[in-house]
Amino acid sequence: MRGFIIDIRKAKNEDIVVTVLTNESVKSYWRFFGARHSILQIGNFIDFEIEEDSGHFMPKMRKVSHLGFPWLFSPNHLLIWQNFIRLFYLHLKDSTELENFYLDLLLGIAKKWDKQNPKRLAVEGYLKLLFHEGRLYDNGFCYICEEPLHNRVGLMRAFIPAHPHCIYAEDYEKNQIFKLFDTQSTIHIEDSIIEKLYKTLLKGL
Repeated sequence: MRGFIIDIRKAKNEDIVVTVLTNESVKSYWRFFGARHSILQIGNFIDFEIEEDSGHFMPKMRKVSHLGFPWLFSPNHLLIWQNFIRLFYLHLKDSTELENFYLDLLLGIAKKWDKQNPKRLAVEGYLKLLFHEGRLYDNGFCYICEEPLHNRVGLMRAFIPAHPHCIYAEDYEKNQIFKLFDTQSTIHIEDSIIEKLYKTLLKGL
């Protein structure tokens, strides 16, 4: 089985509980002496086997191997990746079954992570996720007061548009943001705007 590690929790002694996003689920596994294994880090893409144990409350992870990417040795790329992928744990931890979409999305992003600005990739990936889940709010009205939006908009968590004065937030050009929603591409967005969008993204998926 293959998947991305999206959470790690300490258990007793040097054992850990590893939560993995695969093509069909988000599940947690027990790993004996996992704290000793450097490949068990948040964000790593791994191959592993599962050992079911009727006497244990959680399936065990065994024969783990790391399927790495070249950018893992870049501290900046790695930090941004880990901060991004942690959000998937909070978003999906209560899901019992998943579509291929989430794993395919992360794999596609990971393969380009060192070829483009990673914060741009994170923002574009987030927009694809919002679109897939039917959560792109682009009806032209403020989410707070329900009045029409003007030339400048603010963005709440999940990139929900509102009047900047309604949410006391950074303001953006409305046409630029709605073009971003339509295309799910940041090619027309300046780096300074990407930084602001990325900070909004980090509030949660």
